[in-house]
Amino acid sequence: MNQNHLADLAQLTVKRSLDRGATDAECTISEGNEFSVNVRMREVESLKQAGSRNAGVRVLVGQRAGSAYTSDLSPEGIERMIASALELAAITSEDPHAGLPEPGELGAIPGDLQLFCDDIEAIDTPVKISLARAAEAAALDADPRITNSEGGSFDSRTGRRVFANSRGFMGEYRSSYCSLASTPVAREGESMERDYWVSLARSFAGLEPAAHVGRVAADRVLRRLGARKVETQRVPVVFEPRTARTLLSNLFEAVHGESIYRHASFLAGKLGEQVAAETLTVIDDGTIPGLFGTTPFDDEGVPSRRTSVIERGVLKSYLLNTYTARKLGMKTTGNAARGITGNAGIGHGNLFIERGERTPAEIIAGISNGFYVTELIGSGVNIVTGDYSRGAAGLWIRNGEFAFPVSEVTIAGNLTKMWMDMEAVGSDLEFRSSTAAPTLLIREMTVGGL
Repeated sequence: MNQNHLADLAQLTVKRSLDRGATDAECTISEGNEFSVNVRMREVESLKQAGSRNAGVRVLVGQRAGSAYTSDLSPEGIERMIASALELAAITSEDPHAGLPEPGELGAIPGDLQLFCDDIEAIDTPVKISLARAAEAAALDADPRITNSEGGSFDSRTGRRVFANSRGFMGEYRSSYCSLASTPVAREGESMERDYWVSLARSFAGLEPAAHVGRVAADRVLRRLGARKVETQRVPVVFEPRTARTLLSNLFEAVHGESIYRHASFLAGKLGEQVAAETLTVIDDGTIPGLFGTTPFDDEGVPSRRTSVIERGVLKSYLLNTYTARKLGMKTTGNAARGITGNAGIGHGNLFIERGERTPAEIIAGISNGFYVTELIGSGVNIVTGDYSRGAAGLWIRNGEFAFPVSEVTIAGNLTKMWMDMEAVGSDLEFRSSTAAPTLLIREMTVGGL
């Protein structure tokens, strides 16, 4: 099927839904090609290559909604999908907040957002395998203490997404990404540790070299050898960028429209209030060219945009789709997200903490006794109360320097206080996924050990 056919098919599906009794309808069509290879101990362990093409429809009959999907894009398959969605709508309850965005809310960001690069499709399979091998080998060869590996991997995907609705919206975009990773295992005496490094890019040319990926992974795992516990104490805690991103994920759950209208968030009802230190500004921006959370429109056909979530510590906005916005008496923030079918949920664009002025080295140099977190384990976060407790590993800081590795400890606090105690925000912001954070220093948390 060519590109135009998919757009025509989406619009035809919407029209056929209306012809058969829907008062409103929306159709999503997605197609893509995926590749994945994992090499372990220098041998190919798994290789997968697959293509897919699917369509989903959501219909409204008054304020009753129903949805269905199919991988059969023949006329008969599309008709069966529409019939299934209408049958479901007939037996669901009315919802006064159900419905599509208003016509004036629909649209797409114009121009090239640099979401697709065709150089990924031009890479032969042997090259992808050799990159995975090289990333693993660079780690294995870095030090004799690296005796094992969970693998080197290369993954890629190219795809197209088409969306149309009965309010006159029709849009589509192509996207691509590839990644290269290495996960070595090191041993010294009774101490055995693992760590990893991954490079992710929209284009093949944007990937870090395989040797670099392997060496960074090796450096990270070697510094963990000989890890020990520490006595329970309250100290400053530094989150490196990789673990700092998890705090953003917690914040996303807390400003998620559904959490807000259900009063299942410690930030419910706090718009306009100081909820974090003035050092902290959090932005959700789905418009930045080339980044992983960028799209020209959300999954309801509303243009992506830049939203200030927290500005110098003040809560400025929740993240909403049309449904949650109506429940709260507000307007959508263009954050609708869904798979191929069903009611839209909420997602984020590029959710990030704005960079600060201090380098990570400067932040660490100012700490006489503290904990630098490089890994978090488990999920002990209560978004309703803000209570936070997670297993952790990392490096202990003494007199402004890394002193020794630490593992098998917990860090505990409450997100309300943690955000208010954000003492420093690092200058090392890098976009390695759709969430991004620099190094973060929290004034004090409980580190539980011996």
